[in-house]
Amino acid sequence: MGASLLLVAVIAVAVAALCRRYGLSSPLVLVTVGLGIGWIPELPSVALEPELVLFLILPPLLYSAAQESSYQAFRANWRAIGFLAVGLPLVTTLVVGYVAYLVVPNLPLAAALVLGAVVAPPDAVSAQAIGRRLGLPRRMMTLLGGESLLNDATALTAFRIALAAAVGATATVGEGALTFAVAALGGLIVGLLVGVVVSWVRVWLTDPPMETAIGIIVPFATYYAAEELHGSGVIAVVTAGLYLGHRSVRLGYATRLQDEAVRKSIDTILESFVFLLIGLQLPMLIDGVENESWTQIAIDAAAVLAATILVRIVWVFPATYLPRLLSRRIRDREPPPTPASVFVVSWAGMRGVVSLAAAFAIPVYTETNEPFPARAEILFLTFVVVVGTLLIQGTTLPWVIRFLGVSGDEHAQDRLAYAAAQDRASREAERRLDEYAAELTDDDPRRLQVVMLRKWVTTQRNVAWEELGRGPEDLGESPTSAGARLRTEILQIQRAAFIAERDAGRIDDEVLRIALRRLDFAEGQGDRDT
Repeated sequence: MGASLLLVAVIAVAVAALCRRYGLSSPLVLVTVGLGIGWIPELPSVALEPELVLFLILPPLLYSAAQESSYQAFRANWRAIGFLAVGLPLVTTLVVGYVAYLVVPNLPLAAALVLGAVVAPPDAVSAQAIGRRLGLPRRMMTLLGGESLLNDATALTAFRIALAAAVGATATVGEGALTFAVAALGGLIVGLLVGVVVSWVRVWLTDPPMETAIGIIVPFATYYAAEELHGSGVIAVVTAGLYLGHRSVRLGYATRLQDEAVRKSIDTILESFVFLLIGLQLPMLIDGVENESWTQIAIDAAAVLAATILVRIVWVFPATYLPRLLSRRIRDREPPPTPASVFVVSWAGMRGVVSLAAAFAIPVYTETNEPFPARAEILFLTFVVVVGTLLIQGTTLPWVIRFLGVSGDEHAQDRLAYAAAQDRASREAERRLDEYAAELTDDDPRRLQVVMLRKWVTTQRNVAWEELGRGPEDLGESPTSAGARLRTEILQIQRAAFIAERDAGRIDDEVLRIALRRLDFAEGQGDRDT
C-alpha cells in the first residue's frame, strides 16, 4: 500500500508540474488522468482511506489556507461567510437528501440524508486557483476562502448526526444542535490555546528551522487534540491558523520566508495527490454497483448532481440580497453586489476529496448488524457529484467569469496604498538616519554607511511610486528596473566565479555554499525591492 501511495504522489506531482508549465487547470487534468490510470489492467487499486484524508491531508491544507487568509477580512464578512459555510451545507444536506430519498429505490430517509451531508461541502481549492488567475474581486475570494475553511466542519457534523440515525443510534434535532455547538466551541477553544502557546514558543525560540518544524506539526496535533476532546478538528485548525497567521509579523524574516516556501510545497503535493486519488476510485466504485440497473443509476446520478448544483444557486441569491432588504445598516455599510458576481460565487461549488472521504467512512453494517442501506450506491453517487461538479463547473467557471466581466480593480488600489505606506516608512527611516548622522563627525567612516542606507531607502520609495504609473502594458524599462537588472547580472557573474573557484579546487563545497547563500539573499532582496 505504501508503494502504491508513493507512486500516486510521484505521478500527481509530475502531472501538476506539466499543468503549471503549460497553464492548465491542475485539478481537472489530475482527475482525468486518474480516471484513465484506474482502468489500466494489472495495476494495483489504491483505495481512498478516510483516515488518510481527514487526519493527514485535510489539516495541513486548512491550516495553510487559514494562515494566508485575512483575519480582518474574515471578521468584516462574517455574516456572508456564515450563510455559505453554515447555512448552505445544512440546506444542501436536507435538499439533496430528500431528492435522493425520492429517486433512489430502497433508500431510507436517514441514509439519504447521509448522502446529502457527504456532498454538502464544496472544495474551493480549484475555485480559488481560477479566481486568483482571472483576478476575481478580493471580497469574492474572501467569501470563497472563508466558506472552504468552515463548511467542512458543518457538513461533517451533519454527517455524524445523519449517520447515527441511519445506523440505528438515537439522534434528535436538539441533540444534533447540541453536538454542533459543543464541537464548534471546543474547536474554537483548542485552536486558540494552541495558537497562543505556539506563537509564544516560536517567538521565544528564534530558531528558524525549529520554528518551521513546529509549524508543520501544528495542524496535525491541533486536529487530533480537538477530535479527542470531542471538538471540531476543522474549526480548531482554522482558528489556530488564523491566529498564527495574524501573529506571524512577530517572527523573524527568515522564518516567514521559510514557512511560506515549505507551506506552498506541501500544499502542491497534497492537492495534486488528492485530485489524482479521486480519479483512481472509479473502477472499485463501479464494481460495487455492477448488479444494479444502469438506467436507474443514471437517473439517480443526474438527479443528485442537479440538486447539488441548483441548491447552491437558489440559496446564494436570497442569502445575498434578503439581508440587505431587511437591514438598512447592512445597506449603508456594504456596497451592493452585482448579480454577475453573485452568480460566480454560486457557480463555484466544486466538490472534492472531503466528500469522498466521508462517503468511504460510512460503515458496512448498522448497529443491528444489517448491511448499511444502499452504501455502494451512495459511494458511487458521491463520486459522480465530485467528478461532475469538477468537470461541469470547474471547466466552465473561467468562461463564466470572463463572459460576465467579473473582475477586481484592487491591484491599482493596492499599489497606491503600498506606495503611500512605503513613503511614510521611508520618511521614518530617513528621520532616524538624520538623527544618527548628526551624532557623527564629518570624517567618521560610518557616514559612508549612512549615505548608502539613504540611497537604499530612497530607492524603495521611488520604486513604489514608479509602479503606480506602470501597468502590464508598459514595456519600457524604468531607471530602477534597469539598476535591478544590472544588479542581477553582477550577482550571476559572481556566482559563476565562485563555482569556477570550487571546480578548480581552490575552495571546497562548504565555502561555496556560504557564498551562494549570501548571493541568493542579495538577489532575493533585489527582487523584493523591485
